[in-house]
Amino acid sequence: MTAPYRIFGSEMSPYSVKVRAWFRYKALPHLWLQRAWHSDEFKARARLPLIPLVITPDDRALQDSTPLIETLEAENPEPSIHPEDPALRFLSALIEEYGDEWGNKLMFHNRWHAEVDRRGAALGLARAFDPDGAPEAVGAAAEKIYERMVGRLHFTGSSPQTAPLIARYFDDLLAILEPHLAARKYLFGGRPAFADFGLAPQVYTMSQDPTSASALRVRAPNMLAWSFRMLEPRNDGPFESWDSLSETLTPLLANAGAFFLPWSRANSDALEAGAESFSVDLPGGAYVQGPQKYHARSLIALRQKHAAAKGAPGLDAILAATGCLRWLE
Repeated sequence: MTAPYRIFGSEMSPYSVKVRAWFRYKALPHLWLQRAWHSDEFKARARLPLIPLVITPDDRALQDSTPLIETLEAENPEPSIHPEDPALRFLSALIEEYGDEWGNKLMFHNRWHAEVDRRGAALGLARAFDPDGAPEAVGAAAEKIYERMVGRLHFTGSSPQTAPLIARYFDDLLAILEPHLAARKYLFGGRPAFADFGLAPQVYTMSQDPTSASALRVRAPNMLAWSFRMLEPRNDGPFESWDSLSETLTPLLANAGAFFLPWSRANSDALEAGAESFSVDLPGGAYVQGPQKYHARSLIALRQKHAAAKGAPGLDAILAATGCLRWLE
């Protein structure tokens, strides 16, 4: 009997939940291993101290959720997470990247900006690392996590100056996704696309923290239900056509064209220039943060996918109309 895949992750990690959701959708045998309980094996196999880590039945160690899923999707193509229409396939990849990068910015700010969220997340992480620990030990660990993670807010650009902007970005996302998901189970129709695996886990993670959870429950119940549905995604119908999706999916793409892609390009430009920080003018005000190498690599990969899909009928017209095209060429 073939050995199962081994996933080292955490329920509080959106990228871990993302990868686990893909395995569940594919019905591939796997073990869900809390990193904290298997730290020696994790350290021996991981190239980077980041979760998730997947060990395949043939003993490959895979990290980085997007290329990880792409690699395993090629090996396990059914049921596919890619729409048959090549234009929709690229749009799904764009939204997946938007979820991983822009959605994560919203999640991290919501988790570590307000004191009530900080305390709850730090204690939850400490308990996950040591579920049987004495209260004093768990409390001490929570304090260390609190200090470390609050100290990392600047990496995502979260600051007292940008906090009102990020709050607006979150409000915008709720207003955009709620009507779209009122009419369908998943972003592209009756089954999950790559886009769902990128964005839903960020929303699910935000449902764990008091401030963002209350907003989701009151203002975006369809969006919240979708994020939980993606914990056990199912093939419940076909992907829809662009004509069917366009009315309510266009605002999400326009949001990516107005916020995520210009920010991503500005980040890449800052890295090329060797700048210690950059400012990008986005609707509502300038957003300031330090450049990050990973995001620049992600933009390169996204632009390569666009170049490969460039001949897809209707794609560039959609991207131009939503303000995305200029950032991808």
